[in-house]
Amino acid sequence: MQLVSGQKFALAQLLQSTLQFTVRVQVQASFEIDVSSFGLGGNNKLYHDDYMTFYNQPKTPEQEVQYFHKAQQHIFQFDLSQIDIQKTPRFVICATTDHVTLNNIQHIQVELLNLHAQVLASYQLTSTHFQQEKAAMLCEIYFKNADWRMAAIGQGFNGGLKALVEYFGGEVADENTPVQMEHAITSQSISSSTSTLDLKKKVVLDKIEKSAPQLLDLTKKSLLSLEKNNLLGVKARVALVLDYSGSMNQQYKKGDVQKVLDRIMPLAVNFDDDGSFECWAFAQHALRLSDVHLGNLKNYINTEQGGHKKWDAGARFNNEPAALHAVIDYFSKESPSELPVYVVFISDGGVSETKKIKQILKDASNQAIFWQFVGIGGRNYGALEQLDEMAGRVVDNCNFFAMDNIDSMPEAQLYDLLLNEFPMWLKAAQQKNIIK
Repeated sequence: MQLVSGQKFALAQLLQSTLQFTVRVQVQASFEIDVSSFGLGGNNKLYHDDYMTFYNQPKTPEQEVQYFHKAQQHIFQFDLSQIDIQKTPRFVICATTDHVTLNNIQHIQVELLNLHAQVLASYQLTSTHFQQEKAAMLCEIYFKNADWRMAAIGQGFNGGLKALVEYFGGEVADENTPVQMEHAITSQSISSSTSTLDLKKKVVLDKIEKSAPQLLDLTKKSLLSLEKNNLLGVKARVALVLDYSGSMNQQYKKGDVQKVLDRIMPLAVNFDDDGSFECWAFAQHALRLSDVHLGNLKNYINTEQGGHKKWDAGARFNNEPAALHAVIDYFSKESPSELPVYVVFISDGGVSETKKIKQILKDASNQAIFWQFVGIGGRNYGALEQLDEMAGRVVDNCNFFAMDNIDSMPEAQLYDLLLNEFPMWLKAAQQKNIIK
């Protein structure tokens, strides 16, 4: 079935009795377009921030809608049997851009697929459908008169994301005045030149407040630094590598290593599509730990694989090359993707394999992995202190800074240092076609 703007039909016409299906949005454009689903209540307003489904929040609370992204395909899997129609009788799928208007697209194709991946209905939008709009409602899935229905919409909004959010009952900071709101990034008013309250920030803050309220202040500080470095809209995978040599015993015992995880989590919630990060510990060997997420973050160091005292990483001496190889192999072979990878590598020094470390990082400079090394309370950082001087790399793929301990540096300064060189690497990697 080829749909036209304004056309509506009962899903049962095409799906029969099936309550599970997929809406696939395929984008052809020379610029990035974000695609999201808004779960609306009976008043046609966003029921809750948890019901906006996009790359940074890929599932609704009961997994009524699940989002997947592959190249220029945005996939929304619906399970109508899980939807409470008293809460969310309507879901609207929308497209937004940051700067370029939608009349510059080649086309946007919206398709309804059954469980066998057969296309049952298709709706296409081209540049002629738009003028100066930066956002558009593409289609909606809604419940009416005892039936689930689908409608092709194609309605644009000149104001982009701001107009779209306000249309659905959300709040966005005034672009011309300072703001002070319940979910603002600091308790003081902030000019829009440094921070505006957009939906992405609100989703991150609400997710943290709901699952890890103890991290709310950290998250606010991280968002300020992300915005300062133009990283709020960046999609990336996040990883953490932890020094597990014997000299780190006190830092594990005192809880300093757990504090490192707590500080990395807000970055993962912002960057990563599933709000988690891969984690390794290393001594003689590299030990792959469970992915860290909001559900297992609390006391992770003392509970993961029986607690840090039981981790099996061999003899307790530094072997950075083993850890570097483990991370590279994982992201390039075991779990590759099109997203860049941001790795935070923690060490208290005692680095001896200088030549090997440098060669590994040089060889990896053509891969979509950025390495942020952080020295904590140690000495003899060896090659890590010489990263900016290394020649022979395709791009500068790593950075290093050190601090006395995790509490010796204000969190705002820590996030600024963590994120200082990442945007420069992103730009250089894009210019070299390392990332797209």
